[in-house]
Amino acid sequence: MRKSEKRWNIIAHIILIVFSFIILAPILWTIRTSFATDVIAYEIPPRFFFKPTIKNYINILVENNFIRHFKNSFVVSLSSTLISIPIASLAGYAFARYNTGGERLKFTVIATQMLPPIVLVIPLFAIYMKFHLVNTLHGLTISYLAFNLPFLIWILMGFFEGIPKELEEAALIDGATPLKAFLKIVFPISAPGIMAAAVLSFIMCWNEFLFALVLTGASSATIPVALAALQTQRGVLIGKLSAGVVMAIAPIVILSLFIQKYLVKGLSFGAIK
Repeated sequence: MRKSEKRWNIIAHIILIVFSFIILAPILWTIRTSFATDVIAYEIPPRFFFKPTIKNYINILVENNFIRHFKNSFVVSLSSTLISIPIASLAGYAFARYNTGGERLKFTVIATQMLPPIVLVIPLFAIYMKFHLVNTLHGLTISYLAFNLPFLIWILMGFFEGIPKELEEAALIDGATPLKAFLKIVFPISAPGIMAAAVLSFIMCWNEFLFALVLTGASSATIPVALAALQTQRGVLIGKLSAGVVMAIAPIVILSLFIQKYLVKGLSFGAIK
């Protein structure tokens, strides 16, 4: 390697390290604040070294019943994902292979994503009141399906379009039905894309705030709503808030690590070499 190339590699690594630190700095500071007392958390200038405490975690779990909100978010996000992925997979496959409904239906599906959520949440609240779905987890799950499905259908449609049709045609020649060809051939090959869509769906539901704020109550509130409630008349309870944020992002980090490993192992494989 020439000296000029080595120099540019060092510069590139330094730039990447700097930008990585800029991205990670807010997260690291939130973790730091979650282990600080209220006095240390509000100190100006801030103190970087202190004796850590888990008081904020204990308080948010006991006083704010964070476990219940955590459970609500997990149940709603997982339920919505498990329901939406099979539906989105079949719809995306129908669009990709059979052009079901033509281009107009495809545009109609994605056009539903163009409406701001605030436009939909008020009519949805009125409907939910009539059917007694307000302040219920299954009602919130249904609302998440409404805005997740169009996006997931388009993601999976693009992935199915990249799979060679010859694989399904070979299966059909061997006597398989179109559904069997999808389940036995297309679905296993597209598993990395489907898994990525599932994780994306879970993250979108986990972080959603507006629908959860309007459609839930004290017993069914999710994590974003519970964290927003930490802004009180005394100001933002920064210690509790930081502890809650750390607990909220932990499952997402674990899922991201899992899907990253899955994609690295799966996306490079193809049925046709």
